[in-house]
Amino acid sequence: MLDYRIINHPDNHAVGCHLVTWPGSPLLADPLFEACPVVSEMLARAENAIADTCFGCAPFARITLIPLNVWQDAQHDALTQALRPLFIAPASTRVLLDASVNAPGLSSALRYLFNLEHTLTDLGLRKPQPGAVRLRQIDIWCQPEQTAALKAQLRQQQAIAHGMVVARRLADLPSEQCTPQFVVEEAQRLCANIPALRCEVLDEHAIVEQGLGLLHAVGKGSARPPRLLAIHYDGVEIGPVRSYVGKGITFDTGGLWLKEGAGMYTMKYDMCGAANVLGLMLSIAALALPVRVMGVLALAENAIGPDAMQPGSVVRACNGLTVEINNTDAEGRLVLADAIAWASQRHPHARYIIDMATLTGAVVKALGYELSGLMTQDEPLRAALTAAGKQSGDEVWSLPLDARLKKQAESAIADLCNTPTNNAAISASAAWLLHHFCPPEIPWAHLDVSGTALWREGGKSVASGRPIPLLIQHLLNDLQ
Repeated sequence: MLDYRIINHPDNHAVGCHLVTWPGSPLLADPLFEACPVVSEMLARAENAIADTCFGCAPFARITLIPLNVWQDAQHDALTQALRPLFIAPASTRVLLDASVNAPGLSSALRYLFNLEHTLTDLGLRKPQPGAVRLRQIDIWCQPEQTAALKAQLRQQQAIAHGMVVARRLADLPSEQCTPQFVVEEAQRLCANIPALRCEVLDEHAIVEQGLGLLHAVGKGSARPPRLLAIHYDGVEIGPVRSYVGKGITFDTGGLWLKEGAGMYTMKYDMCGAANVLGLMLSIAALALPVRVMGVLALAENAIGPDAMQPGSVVRACNGLTVEINNTDAEGRLVLADAIAWASQRHPHARYIIDMATLTGAVVKALGYELSGLMTQDEPLRAALTAAGKQSGDEVWSLPLDARLKKQAESAIADLCNTPTNNAAISASAAWLLHHFCPPEIPWAHLDVSGTALWREGGKSVASGRPIPLLIQHLLNDLQ
């Protein structure tokens, strides 16, 4: 993890760092700035636009003045958006961030800085760049009376970012390495030294024995067999269990309904839902929350081969429902359905089940890349997740989910079919299928994160770690 500290007075440690502050900050009255005349020149430009320099700014390596209105923007994540281009190529291993102003977006900005712990270079798949600078230390300056609140805020955002970094590293790996078994072993390694976490694994034989026919159908065409991984967190001995389920398709060819090449390129990221469940569990453990939680990762590779599932096949889920597979490229909802049903059987009195998945491209067309799709029939859960999204800056937007979608999942030969034949309401239709696998007495919500699970910048896509911030905020609110 990146180190951080809170300071009330700049010291020699600030020499050579990247200073990020705002015009009018009391920090600028510190004697340290007397030897830095460039600041007065920057102030004239920083009222309405970012002023930034690496020249003539000694004793700092870089100075950035961000207008006050950016710090105070409560709606557009403006502070984080201002920071992003500054840290593409850091000028120093240390940043001194001025947190003395009331900044609604400070939590998001801190979370972003902590996420700089991971870059694609860390995967070890390319030669390191000689002389490249990495952020190693975050110093936060504030007034003494702000210290206590800021300390709690930093601890929370570092824990959230820790889970996000784990999820991002896992999702960014190439799929030939990140197989279902690899995910299991990585989760076991990460949980091994955390007493409150324990892992339970179903291999391909146990999956069949326990009747998870949908998960088996998706994974049986691959030489890398499926797994179901349950991570249990016991922060207290008794109490309702909160369950999270993640889609973990470690690579999606589309199966016999084969994708075209361009559509297959980013399919190593089809396991972001499962990766984020793992990261979420680690964040919960890092915060030592007084709660019982189960995270379920439904892991499979949707491949082609002699044993691949065929269009028209009918398979039975672990809750007894049969599903006609009329599209093998709609596999994510199949593994999710079995995992949701399995989770509900394991804890029939769960407080709620929330699943997350890169499920449909249709949700991206509807909501873009900033909002996750939320589908639920439980109004209190909908309201709670929506509020948590606004608080955390990891927002959701509700899509309809009611009996008007019934025909979208009807089959002439089975209880359900996995895709609508009319190609309409794709995202909501998938959620309508899924709702059959959670008993009505357990509140359930589906998050389609196809647009938000990746961060797109400069023509490249990398894992984002969303919706971990949303779910931690929702859990914290739920515990109040």
